Amino acid sequence: MDLSKVLSDLRAELANLDAAILSLERLQQEGRRRGRPPKALAELTKASRAARKDGAEPDAPSAEEG
Repeated sequence: MDLSKVLSDLRAELANLDAAILSLERLQQEGRRRGRPPKALAELTKASRAARKDGAEPDAPSAEEG
């Protein structure tokens, strides 16, 4: 087991987690955004409404796709 490789992988993962935390904190501070929602959000809402209309469960994105 190469300890330096493990440490570099952990540092890279720490950087990713820091970026994710920072993004979530910014979203929390901004509150409700005004204007047109992003296209992906609009498509998700549209699919959810269509699924409810049909009586089926909406497809939720998995954590792995993220």
